[in-house]
Amino acid sequence: MRVQLMVLDRDADVTGLAGRPVRLLWRDPRGQVRSWVPQLFARRADGTALLADCPSHPDAGGERAVTAAVAVAQACAHIGWTYRRLPPLDDVLAANLKWLAGYRHPRNAGRLGLKAAVIEAFTRPRPLIEGAEAIGDPVEVLPCVFHALWHGELTACLDTPLHERVPVGPRGWSGPETGDAG
Repeated sequence: MRVQLMVLDRDADVTGLAGRPVRLLWRDPRGQVRSWVPQLFARRADGTALLADCPSHPDAGGERAVTAAVAVAQACAHIGWTYRRLPPLDDVLAANLKWLAGYRHPRNAGRLGLKAAVIEAFTRPRPLIEGAEAIGDPVEVLPCVFHALWHGELTACLDTPLHERVPVGPRGWSGPETGDAG
């Protein structure tokens, strides 16, 4: 759930988040009262909403979770929301997001002018450390680079471990398979 919360927090289109926002109650076909508490709620800039559960694996929760998912999806559709069971992320992607989330706070943008210099340094994709060293002391510059990666102002492939030679490029860059980095 924590990693999925980070994914939603990183999405610029998400304007609000809540954990365990509602308890849904309904009667099953036999008349028994059932309930479920979805794990996450996300409001998007366009006003749409997402209720989500974050199972640790596809079969988590068993039959009860499957039944609840159907009921919650129907309730959401009735009011114009979306419901999803969000699959766990790959371990490497999850680790990279956890790392970058540590740099989400504006203080990591650094001194006046540093963020602009960071964005400029990676206008042409290049290895992380080369871009950082081109600006100055990596101890000062790297937090700003990670901040820009978290906010999508720079791009790197997050499916492989972040390291000093990982190619970093401008917003919207499709990655090292383009042959532009290195």
